[in-house]
Amino acid sequence: MTAGALDGVRVLELGTLISGPFAGRLLGDMGAEVVKIELPSAPDPLRTWGQAELDGHHFFWTVHARNKKAVTLDLRKPRGRELFLELVDRSDIIVENFRPGTLEKWDLGYDVLRQRNKGIILVRVSGYGQSGPDAAKAGYASVAEAASGLRHMNGFPGGPPPRLALSLGDSLAGMFAAQGALAALYRRTITGEGQMVDTALTESCLAIQESTIPDYDVGGVVRGPSGTRLEGIAPSNIYQSATGSWVVIAANQDTVFRRLCAAMGRPELATDERFTDHVARGRNQDELDKIIGDWAAQREPDEIISTLSGAGVIAGPINTVAEVVNDPQLLARGMIADHWDERVQRNIKGPGVVPVLSESPGTIRNAGPARPGQHNDEIYRELLGHTDGELRALHDEGVL
Repeated sequence: MTAGALDGVRVLELGTLISGPFAGRLLGDMGAEVVKIELPSAPDPLRTWGQAELDGHHFFWTVHARNKKAVTLDLRKPRGRELFLELVDRSDIIVENFRPGTLEKWDLGYDVLRQRNKGIILVRVSGYGQSGPDAAKAGYASVAEAASGLRHMNGFPGGPPPRLALSLGDSLAGMFAAQGALAALYRRTITGEGQMVDTALTESCLAIQESTIPDYDVGGVVRGPSGTRLEGIAPSNIYQSATGSWVVIAANQDTVFRRLCAAMGRPELATDERFTDHVARGRNQDELDKIIGDWAAQREPDEIISTLSGAGVIAGPINTVAEVVNDPQLLARGMIADHWDERVQRNIKGPGVVPVLSESPGTIRNAGPARPGQHNDEIYRELLGHTDGELRALHDEGVL
């Protein structure tokens, strides 16, 4: 097995649930040694998340705790703070997703951490960021998606704005946090010094919203929900097949639209003044969707996809997870991966490692520690050099 790109980098992961642990997972996937720190009396609730259950275990943990080691430590206690600073001395990155001011309350702000290790990179994830009038507010993904304007664009015109059945805002923030950590690592090779990475859930949701801000600034356009399509982008929609299942067809580029017309046996549509270019198709979107919908309704979904794909038109099914886990392309790429979960003594399938690096690919080395504090001995005795007697005393004091 080749070493991952971040082999030799040590990450201390603080915080719970999704955004911080997702950032830690991404770094761990790329080869970093990630040490997850949990309160002795309050393990990460992510251990009990996930909709499926087996022998009392849930499996959100399997996804976001993979490639990590687990220690217990109470940073609120003076001896716990000292132990944490010993770990900081030997680490490269800290990831935390507490409410702003929490580390400072424990006298562990970035100024303190930097005094111990000038190369330390502190990655902070919060609802609204570390500064500004809302900084002190607690933030969840659901509110961040709404406050950022992202949720307003979801759903159908005139209806309530639904959420995606995932914590999208948390995951986006985790991705941007990991990206910031990598940028700071690179910068450290030049300056020799670390820095703070400040990631907000709201800003992460805002960052993916394409041209919504300049469209409003220049034209007063308030983009709203558009159901199954994008307004003015045609054809790019879902169309119902003869079996009742839905197929995505995306042919809004001029060259692809010409191929779609030919594949449907309607080449004349490509020169019809209603559909000759991107602007015209956007103006006549409803009419064009009806034409394509009538064609699709007479065909099986596999026929639609094979016919269009063969003609160079982008088309595909709307899969459930039951189809995803058997998708030949994803399987060939290793994107449906086995995780050996020692809690249940079996392999559990989960997502593979993204992106794929040619020379130092990421790996799934374990499915996450089964127990809080599972690696206490390895970290505190072998890494920091504390004796068995010291560790017993720290455990008795509630520090570990």
